[in-house]
Amino acid sequence: MLSRRLLRIKVVKGVYAHLQCNSDDITASEKSLVASIDKAYELYFQLLALLPELASYAEERQEIGRNKKLPTYEDLHPNRKFIENRAIARIAGDKAIEEFNKKHRLGWHKNYDLIKSLYKVLCKQEFYQKYMASPERSFKEDVQLLVDIYMNMLEENEELEIVLEELSILWTDDLGYILTMVARTIGGMREQQEQIKLMPKFKSNADLDFAKQLLRASIVQFDDNKELIDRFASNWDIERVALMDNIILDVAIAEAVEFPSIPLKVTLNEYIDIAKYYSSASSGNFVNGVLDKITSILTAEGKINKTGTGLL
Repeated sequence: MLSRRLLRIKVVKGVYAHLQCNSDDITASEKSLVASIDKAYELYFQLLALLPELASYAEERQEIGRNKKLPTYEDLHPNRKFIENRAIARIAGDKAIEEFNKKHRLGWHKNYDLIKSLYKVLCKQEFYQKYMASPERSFKEDVQLLVDIYMNMLEENEELEIVLEELSILWTDDLGYILTMVARTIGGMREQQEQIKLMPKFKSNADLDFAKQLLRASIVQFDDNKELIDRFASNWDIERVALMDNIILDVAIAEAVEFPSIPLKVTLNEYIDIAKYYSSASSGNFVNGVLDKITSILTAEGKINKTGTGLL
């Protein structure tokens, strides 16, 4: 399912987009947030469909080799281990994946050049070469190859990123998170199971409510939260504080105030990490220092009230 971390990032970006367009329409921004979340889940299915395309391309290359006028021994006796990978066959035959991708018009049939390029990259990977050379033919080994591809080959592939951005601008920053979701799905496959256990979009309906409520609170409270930020950022050059830092702090404050069941330490750690990844090199320290001061004051004023034990 889509993690709370990803939902928080979506909210930060949603607030940023809302402020950039100078809109007063929170409902429209909420709809954009939901659309972004939906597209992230679509990317999960899009990426699941990738490796069957690679296997089909590999089989196509072997067929071309067999049909040469003067085929070599290797052309006539190719290594079909990747093509016959049972985990890939399981994905290719999964009805739920097929129906979802058909409904949402997902797939790679218009991206032949990318598939060709990715296959060339795959053939150069050490883990792939070891897999192809190994005499073992276990389902576990087949699964591990797919996990290695998703986790060790695809995230830093520039061509894949370019194609995904062309397919949907909303996929631009989701790749790393969704690759992890796909790898977990593949890693959970068992030979005796007929169907793949696909991840739901959310752990519960409360996740979507969390994102919507957080977006609205962050937008409504932005001006008040910005005053707090300016007040407690006295040791920083306020004029040079990035807008994204201010937004990250705004969303963090809104979450700390509006969600009494979420431990304060969780909120602090989440937004410090988000700042490190999505803003400037010094943003993690800035967000950490300012957020610690602000939450301490708001707690003392009774504006942050956590319910349950161990939530501070």
